[in-house]
Amino acid sequence: MAISFRSRFAALLAALAVAACAAPNTQQDRLMIVRQGVIEQITPTQIQSTDHMGVGAVVGGIAGAGLGSLMGSGTGRDVAMVAGAIGGTVAGAEAQRRFETPMSGQQIFVRLGSGVLIEITQPTDLNLRVGQNVFVQGNGQAARVIPQ
Repeated sequence: MAISFRSRFAALLAALAVAACAAPNTQQDRLMIVRQGVIEQITPTQIQSTDHMGVGAVVGGIAGAGLGSLMGSGTGRDVAMVAGAIGGTVAGAEAQRRFETPMSGQQIFVRLGSGVLIEITQPTDLNLRVGQNVFVQGNGQAARVIPQ
């Protein structure tokens, strides 16, 4: 019974690790939309990194399960593995959050040719200034403001 539980638990952890690394791919992400506009305002800001989101939690969970497997025997070991996995996941996620360094960015307000005002947050581009004609390339979180 314990071997079956451990096998299932290891498979669950492996599935979580693979799922944490997967990025959603929608049809909307593949469309390239380019619009013209004029910058009305630029405000400095900080951007949180999302490059390795979830890695700390997955690694912490695996380490916690490994440490829990060293404790006790029988059902007590199984409980220790589950508790270690949960505690490791929480600790790993918190450690990752604390050590991620935000990067400098800009919150840019652009008035499109249609009259609609949009806001895009992106890494700092020193070539952009208020009143400048720009292209807004992309859609949603993938949108970027680039000089004309």
